Amino acid sequence: MNKKDMRDIVKTAISLFLICAVAAGLLAAVNSVTAPKIAANAAQAENEARKGVLPAAEDFAEKTLDDGTVYYEGTAEGNTVGYVFTVSSAGYGGEIKLTVGINSDGAVTGLTILSINETPGLGMNAKKESFISQFTGKSGKLSVVKNKTPGDSEILAITSATITSKALTNAVNDALTLYTRVSGQEG
Repeated sequence: MNKKDMRDIVKTAISLFLICAVAAGLLAAVNSVTAPKIAANAAQAENEARKGVLPAAEDFAEKTLDDGTVYYEGTAEGNTVGYVFTVSSAGYGGEIKLTVGINSDGAVTGLTILSINETPGLGMNAKKESFISQFTGKSGKLSVVKNKTPGDSEILAITSATITSKALTNAVNDALTLYTRVSGQEG
């Protein structure tokens, strides 16, 4: 390799290094400006999600159980009106994660599916309001039934998606168990 080729390689390497350094500096500057706004938007979205599943609450306080489980206590006019839990369960296509609101009487006030990857046209029907609304007002230990009218503590399974139906019901049952722990109503 002659001196001219070597100089060309060094000039190219220095040029690439400077381009990368400038790009990295610009990315860092943009991140420092946008990161606080992104964090504020995420916090606002999380608070709105909590309000969506526990509409009676005006404010939410983050709490932690001894085992590290994080939940939110919803209050209105200084009184506890319920709790919000994030729970998950294994579905047919993987983990299903949801947020569940439970009022101070121990009844489900709402739920929002945060992540789900079930079979399109079958398990993904769990996102439909007709399925989700079955949980509202329910308390205690819930079970899944097929081909019959559900009772007070029963959820009608999605046709051909019993595993998904049971996964969501198990997750809601986990939230109801957490409610029992945090509300001091453990037996």
